[in-house]
Amino acid sequence: KTATMASGDTRNWIEEKIASNKVMMFSKSSCPFCTMAKKALDSCGIAYAVEEIEKRKDCSNIQDTLCSMTKSRTVPQVFINGKYIGGGTETKALADQGKLKALVNG
Repeated sequence: KTATMASGDTRNWIEEKIASNKVMMFSKSSCPFCTMAKKALDSCGIAYAVEEIEKRKDCSNIQDTLCSMTKSRTVPQVFINGKYIGGGTETKALADQGKLKALVNG
């Protein structure tokens, strides 16, 4: 049995992922809203890092920690330049409005 990270370690891991990637998404591979967010980013030609959390033993802990940071427990959670922008619906809306690329390049 693999030990899971303590909640402080989980938060540090999440913050490190966000800090080291211009666009960071916490996702589940089977989630339609995650697919929506990925397609929106792809359609704008935006490179992004993604962590498919359902493959991790600490998935629930990651979602709890994200919830304490963003007030949302659902995936995807998309961060651009360190700022939480929302999930699939918000990411697609920004792409549709032509604002997503500007946000990334901002």
